[in-house]
Amino acid sequence: MSEEALWFAGRATGLVSLVLLTAVVVLGVLGVRRVASARWPRFAVGDLRRDVSLLAVVFLLVHVGAAVAGERVDVPVAAALLPLASEHRPVAVGLGAVALDLLVAVLVTGALRTRLPHRVWRAAHWAGCALWPVALAHALLLADVDSGVLPVVLLAVLCLAAVALSVAWRVAVPKKAAV
Repeated sequence: MSEEALWFAGRATGLVSLVLLTAVVVLGVLGVRRVASARWPRFAVGDLRRDVSLLAVVFLLVHVGAAVAGERVDVPVAAALLPLASEHRPVAVGLGAVALDLLVAVLVTGALRTRLPHRVWRAAHWAGCALWPVALAHALLLADVDSGVLPVVLLAVLCLAAVALSVAWRVAVPKKAAV
């Protein structure tokens, strides 16, 4: 694969990951309010969230793989996992490493959910909520690397608005009134 193709694949899959992670957060917030209808029973909302989460993981792995494999910027494997291990934009890449580490923690504890005490799983799940804002900050700090800063910023604003609206709805609408 050419260097330019890796660069664009890395950027595109990173942005798609952000959109998918935003959908996971929104579905999680709405799912807590027991959003369901005759067409979308509660289990379907949960299944959709799980499937979107898995899709986000796939895109994120391609994103990290393209960043590590590419030669346009130097992002060693260690920098993908360890915050501040990159010489290239250490804070921005470090935030990406933190987001990836949080994702791994959520995946591992999710896979072991039935074997872990509920309190341990729940704590890890809530710690995973930090994943989304860290990923958003990662995207915004690297936005000036891309030739089109404005589209990346607009996408980040739309993701932020989606999460903010879902949280506002969760707070404003009583649980029993949720449809």
